[in-house]
Amino acid sequence: MSEPGPIFHLRPFQAEDQAPVKALILDGLGDHFPVLDETLNSDLDDIAASYLARGHRFIVAEVDGALVGAGALKVLDRQRGRLVRLSVAKDYRRRGFGQAMVEHLVTLARIQGLAELLVETNHDWRDAITLCRRCGFRPYARDETSIHMARGL
Repeated sequence: MSEPGPIFHLRPFQAEDQAPVKALILDGLGDHFPVLDETLNSDLDDIAASYLARGHRFIVAEVDGALVGAGALKVLDRQRGRLVRLSVAKDYRRRGFGQAMVEHLVTLARIQGLAELLVETNHDWRDAITLCRRCGFRPYARDETSIHMARGL
């Protein structure tokens, strides 16, 4: 008989998550980028004000009570949303947690009545692109640094 796996739980962001979520996301970015431009991450200084107060959704993932992931759904207009700030702690990657967070955010978008979700990532961030493709996103544009992907709901 095998041991039960860790207990995985998704929940809305809470004020006490601010510091650990910011650290988690910056650590994830640091795994990909050798130097972080802090001016590109000012939304992480106050997640509640940057996301929740503006009508967006922000979730966190916990395993056995430890925060291991985060992600947000930004509502762009009545029809479209954008997934942003998806991050999974290094020791928990490639275990289905990222996909579970994306699918949860997709469900929230459907409940909100959105018809399409967008996502953008660097064109060389293969893990992020693979995750998005696995979750049904398809490329629709590229530029010098990014790949833009969409998924109908």
